Amino acid sequence: MSSSTREWLPPFRLDLSGVLAPLRRGKGDPTWRSVGEGSAIWRVTSTPDGPATMRLHRRGDGTVVADAWGPGAEWVLDGLPALLGADDDPGAFVAHHPLVEDAARRMPGIRLGSSRRVWDSLIPAVLEQKVTGVEARRSWRELCRRFGDRPPGPTDLVPSGMRVPPTPARIRAVLDWEWHEAGVDSARRRAILAAASVAHRLEDAATLGGEAGRELLRKVPGIGVWTAAEIAQRVWGDPDAVSFGDFHIPTLVGWALVGRPLDDAGMLAVLAPYAPQRQRAVRYVELSGFRRPR
Repeated sequence: MSSSTREWLPPFRLDLSGVLAPLRRGKGDPTWRSVGEGSAIWRVTSTPDGPATMRLHRRGDGTVVADAWGPGAEWVLDGLPALLGADDDPGAFVAHHPLVEDAARRMPGIRLGSSRRVWDSLIPAVLEQKVTGVEARRSWRELCRRFGDRPPGPTDLVPSGMRVPPTPARIRAVLDWEWHEAGVDSARRRAILAAASVAHRLEDAATLGGEAGRELLRKVPGIGVWTAAEIAQRVWGDPDAVSFGDFHIPTLVGWALVGRPLDDAGMLAVLAPYAPQRQRAVRYVELSGFRRPR
């Protein structure tokens, strides 16, 4: 199978792995591989045209080289700049805390990328509701491995074990006992199945963006503020989509910015000066290296 290739020189400083990192769901994510000590990143995704496999690496002059295979190859190559943060505007961000200011200064290559594909981020986001990351990632691996197709591309080149995210049709056909074996409870199962029944309409959220896009996602039973934010952060690089309702983030933000743990209401108040860039502030806190007291 022949590949399509695009070369793109970012007109800004770019931390390639840092920008793409939110799309990876754990070290064993079947849709992601890092090969050769991080020299090449492989992604498998669904697209409106069908599945696509993409390999990205950087040349010494900073040019990003992307090779793609499959029916969706041209779609993913067209979206390469957006994926790497070209639609983001970190220059509009103003830091209001020393830790955030220091992180932004030290990491100028961090931008908020846009995958443009709701379905691929929706399933793992729902799986992460109210369970540990370890549990959610195991469920994601099981669903991909059992119900995701093999990725397009040469079998001797694409890393072994990679899978395309299961399609909405495949998800709707998963049996009850198979959900159970994947460790997915009835509440998360219902939310995923509800989303699968209207998956084509939910892709419009990527076009709407912002609060309108999040509101569309929240029309699905079982998708609330937290889940919609987790999707928005990855799909259209939403700079204001904070994951309110998260078990860890308010405590981390609280200790990092005001020296004490916070609840959602407290975090909302502390982040208020950053609107409409609140999620960017949270991202800098997460990347700063700060660790809350034990």
